[in-house]
Amino acid sequence: MRTQKRYNPANNLDEQERLDWLRLIRTDNIGPITFYQLLERFGSAREALEALPELSRHGGLKKPLSPPSQSQVMAEYKALTKRGGSFITAKDNSYPLALSAIDDAPPVLSVLGNPAMLNRPCIAIVGARNASLNGRKFAGKLAADLGSRGQIVVSGMARGIDTAAHQGALASGTITVVAGGVNVVYPEENQKLYDEIIEKGAVIAESAFSSKPFAAAFPRRNRIVSGLSAAVVVVEAGKRSGSLITARMAGEQGRDIMAVPGSPVDPRAQGPNHLIREGATLVRNADDVLEILMDFSGKGFREPVVPAPNFIHEIVENDALTGGNTREILQEKILSNLSFTPINVDELIRACHVTVSELQLIIMELELAGRVKRLPGNKIILVEQDDKQ
Repeated sequence: MRTQKRYNPANNLDEQERLDWLRLIRTDNIGPITFYQLLERFGSAREALEALPELSRHGGLKKPLSPPSQSQVMAEYKALTKRGGSFITAKDNSYPLALSAIDDAPPVLSVLGNPAMLNRPCIAIVGARNASLNGRKFAGKLAADLGSRGQIVVSGMARGIDTAAHQGALASGTITVVAGGVNVVYPEENQKLYDEIIEKGAVIAESAFSSKPFAAAFPRRNRIVSGLSAAVVVVEAGKRSGSLITARMAGEQGRDIMAVPGSPVDPRAQGPNHLIREGATLVRNADDVLEILMDFSGKGFREPVVPAPNFIHEIVENDALTGGNTREILQEKILSNLSFTPINVDELIRACHVTVSELQLIIMELELAGRVKRLPGNKIILVEQDDKQ
């Protein structure tokens, strides 16, 4: 066995460590939760990078996993710096406190504008892209009123409610979280708004510089919108809209969920009305929002933390699997109990009759091979395979 290495999350990284973090998180099959698991196991991004080919090969990947080169991430680093931006890692003191509390907090954020905005009290306002004129006016006024009372409004710069919320909050400062690279304006019609937000607030992204937004990036973007915020206010949204996904994520993250009621005959009111019926706070104005929040400002998180990994036990070496189990036997046990519906890791341990150490090693290898995926809430899901393996 090897003793688990720990790292101090309160210290800023030097430039080389920052590049190592960037290489690791930009590697295929590595999401935030896997990233933190690798750091917890190996103690540094550099050591984790060196272990990736072997780990992914053990997991069943035919072509060993290969991270981007030093020159590739240096090019991204220089491009962002040239635009006047910066990278903030989860180990930096400037990383947003509220966001650091969620399970899958982005290890690295790209920031254009004022990074200090990220640690001020934040409230998210989200809603329909095809919003009504009244809905947009309400979102803009609510954002302006909240901004005048010390709150930073967070949204995703989509058409409709998001755009109106950002515009309303410009005077006091606003944060937009984009689905693509931090330098990619989407939708393009919001170029002027984007430029104003950089000047008066902050634009942040998890995705690589210059990357185009794609479908799966929007839910990932939404979890950051809610993760930065003490509460999420939904103004007009269909019952199956992305805004409802944001609200669900907010609930899972322990944030307050609020909604603006609307006419029962308006499809755009179905989402907020449903949330209110399920227990969300009904919002008429900024006073309603602030009454619930009181003095919440993220101070309860006390200090920046890297999200705690799901396992905190000793980790077995590749050749130290116990109980006579071979890697193949353990993989078969684990895979046979997984499906495309998430399962809690504790349930998987009981079903497979394996130790936490054994499960952690095998899951990490399978995940790096792209065969399983770890989700927030200590859950695992099977990943559909294709011929690229």
